[in-house]
Amino acid sequence: MLTRRHFCGMTACGLALGAGAGCTVNPATGRRDLILVGGAPQKALGAREHPKILAKFGGVYGDRAAAGYVAVIGGRLAAASESPNLGFTFTLLDSPVVNAFALPGGFIYISRGLMALAEDEAELAGVLGHEIGHVVARHSAQRRSRALLAQLGAGLLGALGGGDTAQLAGTVAGLYLRGYSRDQELEADMLGIRYLRRTGYDVDAMASFLSKLRANSRLEAKIAGRPPDEVDAYDIAATHPRTVARVRQAAALAGGARRGAARRERDAFFEIIDGMVFGGGAEQGYILGRRFAHPKLRFEFSVPAGFRLRNSPDRVEAQSKRDQAQIIFDQAPQPYRGAMTAYIGQRWAHNVRVNGLEAIAINGFPAATGTVRGRSGNVAVEIRLIAIRYDARRVYRFMGTAPRRSMRRLATALQRMTYSFRRLSVAQAAALQPKRLRIVAAGPDATPDGFAPRMAFAEFRRERFAVLNGLGDTGSLAGRKRVKIVTRQGR
Repeated sequence: MLTRRHFCGMTACGLALGAGAGCTVNPATGRRDLILVGGAPQKALGAREHPKILAKFGGVYGDRAAAGYVAVIGGRLAAASESPNLGFTFTLLDSPVVNAFALPGGFIYISRGLMALAEDEAELAGVLGHEIGHVVARHSAQRRSRALLAQLGAGLLGALGGGDTAQLAGTVAGLYLRGYSRDQELEADMLGIRYLRRTGYDVDAMASFLSKLRANSRLEAKIAGRPPDEVDAYDIAATHPRTVARVRQAAALAGGARRGAARRERDAFFEIIDGMVFGGGAEQGYILGRRFAHPKLRFEFSVPAGFRLRNSPDRVEAQSKRDQAQIIFDQAPQPYRGAMTAYIGQRWAHNVRVNGLEAIAINGFPAATGTVRGRSGNVAVEIRLIAIRYDARRVYRFMGTAPRRSMRRLATALQRMTYSFRRLSVAQAAALQPKRLRIVAAGPDATPDGFAPRMAFAEFRRERFAVLNGLGDTGSLAGRKRVKIVTRQGR
C-alpha cells in the first residue's frame, strides 16, 4: 500500500522523470537542477509576458542612447556567462520605481529609477550581472518546476485521500512563485560577481550599489510615513531581499575578486544619464505638491491639506497620518456604459449597502457618490465612493477611507477634492514637464547643504541629494568633481 511516508521519500528527480522530465546539470553552478520546463518553453513564456511587463511598468524608456547603453553592457556580461547563446533581451523601462528583474528565457529589465540611483557603469553592470545570474542559474525554471511538482504531488495525495496535504502542497507551490530564496539570491550575486570580474569591472560595485538601495528604501519609507525598514512592494528591496554582508559572502565564494584598477566608468555613465527623466514621466503623471496631473490622460485633481500623494503603477494614493485616512484614485478595470449610480451600486459595491447614493456632475463629467460603513478592527470607518465617467471608455474612481470621527471633519475637504477633478486642455497638458536628472560641477568647497536648494522637491531636499549621490553617513563631497541633482529644467 502506498502511504504518505512512501510518497515523501520519493526524490524530486524520480517524480519528475515520471512526468516526462528530470534533473540536468547546471552549466554555471555544476549543480543538478530539477527542470520540468525546457529552454524553448521558457523563451516562449518570457516572450508572452514581455508585453505585459511593458504595459505595467511604463513601456520602454524613449532615450535610445540610454536604452542602447544598457543593452551593450548587458550583452557584454551575457557573453561572459555560461549561456552566451541564450539570446538575452535587455530593456530599460520608463518607470521611476527602483527595480530590476528577469523573466524566463533571458528577458531582463531595469528601470530608469534604478539607473538614476547608480553612481557609475560598474554599479549598473552589477545589477545586470545579478539578473543574468538568475537566468543562467535557471532560478525561474526551478521555481516553476517546483510549483508544478508540488501541484502534481497535491494531485497524487488527493487521489489517495490526503486532502489536507494537497492544500499544503498548493501553498508550497505559491511560495515558489512569490520570490527568490536566500540561496538563489546568494547564487545570483556570486554569478554576477563572476561576470563582473570576467569583464573587468570592480566587483565591489555590487556591494556599494546595494548600500544605495538600502538608503533609498529607508528614505522613501520615511517620506511616506512608513517604518524605516518597510519597503514598497514594487521596490527592488522587496523583490530581491539581500544584504551587503551576503554580497560580500558571494564575492568570497566567487573568488579572485579584482580591485584597484578595475573599471568603474563614472564619466561615461554620467554622460548617459545627464538629462534623464526623474520621477513620474508623461506616461505615469506628475505629483506637484498636493496636485496630481496626468498629461497623457489629460486630467488633474488636488488632495486635501495634510495628505501626501504617492504614485504607483496602477493607482494614485494619498495618506494623512493625522486623520488616519487614505484616498485611492484609479481607473475602473472594465468599461461601463450605464449610469454612474448603477456603476457604484451594482458593479463597484454590489455586495454592500451604499448610503446616500446620488448622481452628481463634476466639471461637466457625469458622476455619482455614496458612502459605505464598516469596521477596521475595533474602529468604525466610513468609505466615500466617487465614480466619474471621463469618456465612453474610461471611468475614474476615488475611494476615501477614514474613521467616522475623522470623516466628519474631512467631509468638506473631500468634497473640494472631488470637484477639483477636471480635464486638461491640450496646451495645459503640453505645459507639464517632468523633473530631470542633471550632472553639475562640484567645486572644492561644495557641500550637500549648498546643493539641497537646487533639488526640485518641496521637502527632504538634503536627504534626497545625499541618497542620490551615495554620500552615506558622512555626507562628504570630498573628491567629487561632479554630482547629480534633480531639476525641472528642460532637456
